[in-house]
Amino acid sequence: MAAVRISELHKGDLPWIIEYDESKCIGCGKCTAACSFGAISPAVELRKANSITSKNKAEKVLVIKQNISLENYCRGCGMCANVCPNGAIKAVRNKDDKYSVMYRAIKADSFKKGGRSNLNTEGRTLDKIKIGRISQMTDPSLDAQRHTFELKTPFGRVLSPEKLNLEARDGKLFETTSLPPNRWIYPIIFGDMSIGAVSWRMWEAMAIATAYLNEVMGIPIRMCTGEGGIPTKLLKSKYVKYMILQIASGHFGWNRIIKAMPDMTEDPAGILIKIGQGAKPGDGGLLLASKVAKYVQEIRGVPKADLLSPPTHQGLYSIEESVQKMFLSMNAAFKFKVPVAIKVAASSTSVSVYNNLLRDPYNIVGGFFIDGLAAGTGAAHEISLNHTGHPITSKLRDCYLAAVHQGRQGEIPLFAGGGLGQTGSFAADAFKLICLGANGVFTGRMLMEIAGCVGSDTGKCNACNTGLCPAGIAAQEDCLVKRLDVDKVAQNLVNYIIATDIELKKLMAPVGCSSLPVGRSDALITVDKHISNRLDIQYAC
Repeated sequence: MAAVRISELHKGDLPWIIEYDESKCIGCGKCTAACSFGAISPAVELRKANSITSKNKAEKVLVIKQNISLENYCRGCGMCANVCPNGAIKAVRNKDDKYSVMYRAIKADSFKKGGRSNLNTEGRTLDKIKIGRISQMTDPSLDAQRHTFELKTPFGRVLSPEKLNLEARDGKLFETTSLPPNRWIYPIIFGDMSIGAVSWRMWEAMAIATAYLNEVMGIPIRMCTGEGGIPTKLLKSKYVKYMILQIASGHFGWNRIIKAMPDMTEDPAGILIKIGQGAKPGDGGLLLASKVAKYVQEIRGVPKADLLSPPTHQGLYSIEESVQKMFLSMNAAFKFKVPVAIKVAASSTSVSVYNNLLRDPYNIVGGFFIDGLAAGTGAAHEISLNHTGHPITSKLRDCYLAAVHQGRQGEIPLFAGGGLGQTGSFAADAFKLICLGANGVFTGRMLMEIAGCVGSDTGKCNACNTGLCPAGIAAQEDCLVKRLDVDKVAQNLVNYIIATDIELKKLMAPVGCSSLPVGRSDALITVDKHISNRLDIQYAC
């Protein structure tokens, strides 16, 4: 009798189980070639002879077998089913899996993953909010197809009238002192995803789409580079004016940026200092060695090793220090001509940080980016990704109302992100956040989905940390990266923004707004009393 080893990893422990029908299989090998995780492989099995007259008691049959391994296990990406010409194979979710438990027990290590949290136990606040102020007779609505809308928002410090330091002479206005840098941009920012976290082809597609939207479509959208630097050729080109350069706690890639500064022909769109991110607040960045390709090493100036960003900027231990050191140094580096903003994770102290920045006497903080827990990440410990963080909606609202209480709303533009478009409607989510006080939004997950990401919030794929992304989006191996069509992804990104622009106008028109309705909470209703009380918006039933 065979021994039963109950303490080892078994097929029933894996999150996805491969269902294979050998009667439909033609042995083409496409499924095994497409599987970037090595979760399936060809094998030979013995079968009982078909004929009763056969002299052989068994015959050998070529089959596809699922590998049972801590490293090479099925993530449910579905690539095998996509390429199979006869539908002979597919991945089926195992509702009784305990892979992450077995991983910890066997490896004595924290389980790491990429992508998104997949608990989803709270429900989405934004789905319970509707746009309820639909103008009819009392305050006529606008024609979304014919009316001209101004979809621009400030990026940079906005001074109140009494602080503008303007003087009228001979019928003209003159500045008595220099004003803080300010740019008018589209209210959607391509969120920070570094070269390394995503493949160079994905990053290039985003950069191409950004340039096309600005140069051809006249939509002044901006792209944040993410931590890790960008190609020198781009730094020295005119297109850097559409890029928000990010500096995070690891300072990766900044040597290259500093060296390129004397040769820059344009100023960047802005500087974003990342203190934290919503998907794993209080935890530093993580880029595993498997994703540190040669070009990533060159851009960042690092060896092929795990790259861990500290959880905080070293030397910054208070809000005042961050203003004095980081903001002043970044402003001075670009001669006070480039807006400098800060990105923090939504938390119980977000409002305290925002209040302090509002009172900054130097007027040099040009934006406040606040990130919620429903976003994604390139790599994280599962415990951090699933169990730390704060939803974005209430913290955004708290920051806006805190500014209103001081009469200083709009002075430091608010940008919000974290799971926008999670249930399919990015424009609606963005519009609702704007009505709750955001000047604009930023997104990364939407870009991934447009590019063909096969991951989901229910645990499908989400292997961004491995560098083996089957869609080539977060991959670093050449054969996988080539799966992504740069031009097609760029075109899809452009098309999506054009569609979003139309949808934003379709939401603004019935509310009667020709410019962004920042803080217009009277346009919103909710069917949830708790949300109504928490966000101070109208309850309806």
